[in-house]
Amino acid sequence: MVYSIAAPRRLDPATGTLHSSVIKPIGAAYTARTVDFQTGEIFPVTIEPASPEEIRDTVKVMGGEDWRLWIEALRREGLLAKDALTVAFSYIGPAFTAPIYRDGTIGKAKEHLEATARELDRELAPAGGRALVSVNKALVTRASAVIPAVPLYIAVLYKVMKARGLHESCLQQELRLFGDFLYDGRAPSVDQLGRIRLDDREMRADVQEEVSRLMAQVNSQNIESLSDIAGFREEFLRHHGFGRPDVDYAAQVQP
Repeated sequence: MVYSIAAPRRLDPATGTLHSSVIKPIGAAYTARTVDFQTGEIFPVTIEPASPEEIRDTVKVMGGEDWRLWIEALRREGLLAKDALTVAFSYIGPAFTAPIYRDGTIGKAKEHLEATARELDRELAPAGGRALVSVNKALVTRASAVIPAVPLYIAVLYKVMKARGLHESCLQQELRLFGDFLYDGRAPSVDQLGRIRLDDREMRADVQEEVSRLMAQVNSQNIESLSDIAGFREEFLRHHGFGRPDVDYAAQVQP
């Protein structure tokens, strides 16, 4: 059972309260450069820090509570196999995105998600079950495309990883997760916190050093050459059903 969610809101089934998540730093405002991936324009963006209530609400929406409720419901109804495996997706990322991601509101939610995984893993273990977290690499998704500063980092990262033959698409990464970690006949290789690290290639020292070098140079005039903004744009469009060379988008269709 894969639990992967990026949601703006969640209704608490116990209280009936509707909680909303936010993408904000914690403790201080955060200013960084981001990019309009449609035009290639790079510009600064400042995000004000989250309030304590916004932090709590983001954890409520994006943390592990709903994952736990699903597992408990399946167990209660006898719908979970004894050796069931459940995996949640997480992300850590580099120092560049830390203030808006891992050290921000989303990061607090991911910490809760990962703590929930460790709890569920202990609870499922007597029946041979597992609960794991997969820390994935940065990818173009409907969620990552709207997080300030992240699209610029991903565009540069894609260029560096593709040049080294290390790039993976969403599907390629999940094939590696299932083939090399979950179902290769061995216990999954995890870090000290029990997490599968599919971000191992992204976080390689040589990759991050080159990303940092290019991030210091990239601007609106050279972004097409110093990053893979074209690849970012293409993936985003295809996620939404556009950008395909075999489709005439100007053609009239019958709804």
